[in-house]
Amino acid sequence: MAHSKRITVSVLAAILLVAGCADTAYLVGSATGHLKILQAARPVDDWLADEQTPAALKQRLQLAQEIRRFAVDQLHLPDNASYQRYVQLQRRAVVWNVVAAPPYSLTLKTWCFPVAGCVGYRGYFDEQDAKQEADALRAQGLEASVYGVPAYSTLGWMNWLGGDPLLSTFIQYPQGELARMIFHELAHQVVYVKDDTAFNESFATAVERLGGAAWLAHQANPAVQAEYASLDARRRAFRALTAQTRMRLRALYADNKPSDGAAQEAMKQVAYAEFRQAYAQLKQGWGGQGPYDVWVANANNAAFGALAAYDDWVAAFETLYARQPGDWRAFYAAVQQLAALPRDQRTQQLQQLLGEKSSSP
Repeated sequence: MAHSKRITVSVLAAILLVAGCADTAYLVGSATGHLKILQAARPVDDWLADEQTPAALKQRLQLAQEIRRFAVDQLHLPDNASYQRYVQLQRRAVVWNVVAAPPYSLTLKTWCFPVAGCVGYRGYFDEQDAKQEADALRAQGLEASVYGVPAYSTLGWMNWLGGDPLLSTFIQYPQGELARMIFHELAHQVVYVKDDTAFNESFATAVERLGGAAWLAHQANPAVQAEYASLDARRRAFRALTAQTRMRLRALYADNKPSDGAAQEAMKQVAYAEFRQAYAQLKQGWGGQGPYDVWVANANNAAFGALAAYDDWVAAFETLYARQPGDWRAFYAAVQQLAALPRDQRTQQLQQLLGEKSSSP
């Protein structure tokens, strides 16, 4: 691993075991997968100096460095080892997440880990391992979903080993999407609350949206801005549809008792069918092109529950930012104050912020 310290899988596994993870096999597999990525990472400058690096990749790496510098200088995100190295992976995702939920609930099953605390997903570096875990969860009567992830954050804990690298799984994203990705992952190094996936992901999503808008306004040309506007319009329409469906499903599950199983199942199937019909109508407005086809085809309670973590509190964080627009340090300080509260108080304040957002003109 160029220009960074080496650490063996066994040593990292021992560290994590001391931290309290009992699932040794999973821990060692995760440590092995992550260390392989770290060992394959090379400094961006090395890639740029290498005559064998394709010109198109050099251009993307240079762009990523410009985005990273904007993140540090303008958004006041951490300036550390992260995103100064690059890894060429031979797969379409860096990890595959498994999520699960009961048949009549959107509440995700949680797994607990050292450092990260309890989260509503379990990640695997091997897709087949993820699918096997999903099958085991289905055998327990849960609904499960597996989805590829283009990037993940080590929360700054691995900066001494070279930090989180740029990856081939997202380096070719359209410019606005690439900026959002980098801003989102760096945001996890600013604030992270154990055992509160929705808080963490909604905060990072708010940073990626607000930061992405700033990048596009000040750094992107009209063609890039137009490209992003088209992509974002589709994303917002889709997320509005999924949010509406989540509300409907939550109400359905809350209002019906388990003894009404047959009726509840029938209403659930109607809700899912109408969700897919509404998506088909959205696609017509997009010229028949559907970037969310696979997600919709496999949608279940677990998939909706996972998506909620990235959506539920975003508007609350946007309201918090609007109190001191452009003052990123003040925004982060306000978020850190929220993070320090007991969970019930934190949730109450986020709900109040959502109320401000909905009542604003």
